[in-house]
Parts: sequence; C-alpha cells; structure tokens
Amino acid sequence: MIFRQFLHVDPIGASYLVGCGGQGQCVVVDPVADIAVYEQAAREFGMRISQVVDTHVHADHLSGGRALADAAGASYLVHASIPGPRDSRLADGQELSVGNVTFRTLHTPGHTPDHICLVVADRTRGHEPWLVLTGHTLMVGDMGRTELATSAEVGARALFDSALRLRALPDHVEVWPGAFAGSVCGRRLSGKPVSTIGFERRANRAFGAEDRETFVRLMLAEVPPPLEGADRIRTANLRAIEGAAAIGRT
Repeated sequence: MIFRQFLHVDPIGASYLVGCGGQGQCVVVDPVADIAVYEQAAREFGMRISQVVDTHVHADHLSGGRALADAAGASYLVHASIPGPRDSRLADGQELSVGNVTFRTLHTPGHTPDHICLVVADRTRGHEPWLVLTGHTLMVGDMGRTELATSAEVGARALFDSALRLRALPDHVEVWPGAFAGSVCGRRLSGKPVSTIGFERRANRAFGAEDRETFVRLMLAEVPPPLEGADRIRTANLRAIEGAAAIGRT
C-alpha cells in the first residue's frame, strides 16, 4: 500500500492519497482547493489518480474534489444521499478496489447527514481492516460538531449510531481523521493527527460514551461558535458535486 497524509493549515485539515504501487493507481480523499500537491505526489509515486472521494459536503472550506477529478480524468465520488450523477454515488457497504487495496464505505451521519468513512485493507497483508479514514466523524480527542447541516441534537443522535459502527472495528485499526487541533469542526482535538480505535475508545470521552443520552449531552455542550460562511461554502461544494464525473471515466 502507498499511503500519504497531507496536513493543511489554511484551512486546517487533513487529506489522503492511498493506492496500490503494483497497479500504479490511487485514490485521493478530501482534497482541498490546491490540487497541485496531490498531482505532484501521484507523479512522485508513479501513480494515476483513479478516484477522488469527499467524505462529506464540507462547510469549512472549498473542496478540490471536482477540480482534481477533472484534471486527473478520475471519478469523483460522494455518498449516495447527495444529489448528483448516479454513478458518482457510494452506497453504505460498497467497496472500491484499487489493485490490492480495498475501501469499504461506511455511512456515518452526524457531522453531516451524508458523511461516510472509508475502511481500508491491503490484501497483500490480509483481509482484516488496517485503517479507517474518518473525515470529521471521529477525530483524535473528540467527534465532529453536529449542527452544520441539521439541528445539533438531531445530528448528535445520528452521530451516536455512527460511533457504534466505528467502535465495532477492531482496536488495532488506525484512525486517520480529516481534521486536527485548530479545526473549527471539533472541540478538544489533538495536534497528533492519527490514533487507533482502541485508544480513542479509552481516551476520547464522546467516542467512549456507551449511553445515547450521555453522548448527546456531551455533544451539545460547548458547541463551537457558528461557522462564518458555512452555508455559502456548502452550496458551492454541492454545485460542484452535482456536475461530478461518472465512475469509470478514463
């Protein structure tokens, strides 16, 4: 497996390039607007970007997903609940294969209704999941704010069920989030942008909460200030998705 994490400071966030060196193909997840960094990384690895995935409709920054997919001749993929071309939609449980690397889609609403996580395995090492790309659902130290696309309470109740799905993963599975300390999309986030399911289960107060009402109370406390321009940014990102290229484009 080829794996590269990109840490951005304007906006604060993380994106990923994951692929199969043997097949020379890769997937980019949650790219920001400056797509040159992903194009350069793909060239350095000798890989073609075959798919670009946004884990959700972002409200804190403009996505580079559509632009990168167009530039690379790749498919641009989002959750099936987002309006857009039928072939750009990922369903819960759907798998993508890039050579020996597989990505299994988990629908994890809460931060937004359309949020997905990607459970990643490398068949050269085994069929068990190795890592999960969690976007803004589960981050190191907390879970994502829940009022950007619905009411805070509705989002929190959905996020509790999503946490249960992620907590069902083995403890050893690595957690690679879409944000870290300084992001407006979470509270008490760590500056260390990687963890494991087991460590977050023990040390992340929200993720470890086993009672729904306790979880909701935690998520409704200390909600970050309103995100300036969130509606405008979400609308721009949705418009880009609506024109997304179809799967299989070459």
